[in-house]
Amino acid sequence: MLRQKKCIAMLLAGGQGSRLGVLTKKVAKPAVPFGGKYRIIDFTLSNCVNSGIDTVGVLTQYKPMELNEYIGNGQPWGLDRNSGGVHILQPYARTKSREWYKGTANAIYQNINFVDRFAPENVVVLSGDHIYKMDYSKMVAEHNREKADCTIAVIDVPITEASRFGIMNTKDDGIIYEFEEKPKKPKSTKASMGVYVFRWSVLKEYLLKDEEDSKSSHDFGKNIIPAMLKGGKRLLAYSFDGYWKDVGTIYSLWEANMDLLSEKAPLSLGGDKLRIYARTSDSPPTFIYDSADLKDSMITKGCEIAGEIENSIISSGCVVEKGAKIVNSVILPGSIIEKNASVSYAIVGENCRVCKNSAVGSIPQSGEVPDIAVVGDGICIKEGETVEKGEMREV
Repeated sequence: MLRQKKCIAMLLAGGQGSRLGVLTKKVAKPAVPFGGKYRIIDFTLSNCVNSGIDTVGVLTQYKPMELNEYIGNGQPWGLDRNSGGVHILQPYARTKSREWYKGTANAIYQNINFVDRFAPENVVVLSGDHIYKMDYSKMVAEHNREKADCTIAVIDVPITEASRFGIMNTKDDGIIYEFEEKPKKPKSTKASMGVYVFRWSVLKEYLLKDEEDSKSSHDFGKNIIPAMLKGGKRLLAYSFDGYWKDVGTIYSLWEANMDLLSEKAPLSLGGDKLRIYARTSDSPPTFIYDSADLKDSMITKGCEIAGEIENSIISSGCVVEKGAKIVNSVILPGSIIEKNASVSYAIVGENCRVCKNSAVGSIPQSGEVPDIAVVGDGICIKEGETVEKGEMREV
């Protein structure tokens, strides 16, 4: 056994993110760039460090190479430690074949020995693909104070959207008496955030039982939580009232980026104790030419800007030439927008080129919900070509 830790985190980061289409063709969803200089996983890793959790297991699976390289030894997040630190945990290679994680619960089951090495009292189980800032230590403290076996973070959602989430039905004291996975007729608006605190001895018991059940899908929401409720365990809902966004769709990813640009941004990337850390390159300062016209936008370092940019996020190492116009869009690292090209209500992937006189996306009519155009990583939009609204371009 290594040095005992009262609490460690297990971060589920193996998701394919198929609804993000071309943006996750080459990388796992947690590795998708966000907010100019970050990756989605930065938020959960930073939350752990800001909460005093210094031992984090990152469970990867789909397209792991870039994510593994990005996390590295964990230095940007202060997780390069001799005791604890960050550990990349991939599915075990069996003697006969390599077996992928069969579900969220199975992913933790396959790493029981890793958790046992630290003999923790509690384990925080997290998803690596949500945008939010949260101090988990407050949740762990309430979990211990209430002597809960499992505590689940919940956020209040509109009743019209509740059927999209796992919903907690609770008593007045916050004790969960029923869990419904995406109910057609929800009784409550308390939606699971995919943030769990488990008493490790209890979770281990239920993981071992679940693995023996051939009919189980080995999922926390579908199997482990209902089994705990049925077994009479004490489950607590922990209410969170901050910003939280599931960026599982193109529109929600675009919307979360745009939230950073609003006059009263619901999510601050700095300026308080809960900072978001990231691995960044040693790029030179951004150069703004005299011809540039910038309004309500975020420009990351290493860019050359000569065109017009309005309410958009330009990631590191991008070039926007004179005459180019970008509106309500996100340009991912290393992309070039040539002269007289237009990008509107779009996400342009990494290392793309939008050639002169071409167009990506379009401005929606008044009252119309934007249909976001997407250009996959490394794609060249040829001169005079058009990528229509809602289109995903991957060749």
